[in-house]
Amino acid sequence: MLISYKHNFLFVHIAKTGGTSIRAALRRYRWGWPYTPVLALCSLASQMTRPRHKLGIKFPRHAKAIAAREMLPAEVYDSLFKFVVVRNPWDLQVSSYHHLKREHPQLVARVESFEQFLDLKFSRQRQYNFLLDISRELQSDYVVDLHGELIVDFIARYESLEQDFAEACRRIGIAQPPLPHRRKADGRSHYRDYYDDRTRELVARHYVADIERFGYEF
Repeated sequence: MLISYKHNFLFVHIAKTGGTSIRAALRRYRWGWPYTPVLALCSLASQMTRPRHKLGIKFPRHAKAIAAREMLPAEVYDSLFKFVVVRNPWDLQVSSYHHLKREHPQLVARVESFEQFLDLKFSRQRQYNFLLDISRELQSDYVVDLHGELIVDFIARYESLEQDFAEACRRIGIAQPPLPHRRKADGRSHYRDYYDDRTRELVARHYVADIERFGYEF
């Protein structure tokens, strides 16, 4: 989650949707507010605790919109331009698979294929909890309140990230900064190549709320 009180925007960061690139592009807009030094010190203190954010004095990187809705004064939350990026659930799983292989190989050392990755990820067996990475969560949960009502202003899509990021910047009222491509996965093919009928349906069942709300299809 990235908040700019000076420029009145809130970016809700869903994992593996290009959010790291957006954060890099917009990070400089966090500064220039009178309480920025206080926020920076709180962030540092929270980062130094083990586990991280144990002090509860900042929003975690992948906090949902409802966290800001509950914690901020209503008039502050309502005044912010709130946006998020979502991604095709089938594509997101392939991205998550390659991310873990690249960044946390110890977590997938026992995984021999993408098919096995999905089977373990959606298993209810406790011994596989180490594979429940954040992309298992529903993207739709990041944009709604406890009643399922939408509480963000703009839903961008990974599939049209450049154009939608430009629209977000226009609505914020800032010149569009360059959007770097961070954490790009090498050596992967199109996401549809990773699936058979069974694994395609496995993802469809788990992410049915995302598919319905955002209109995605395989």
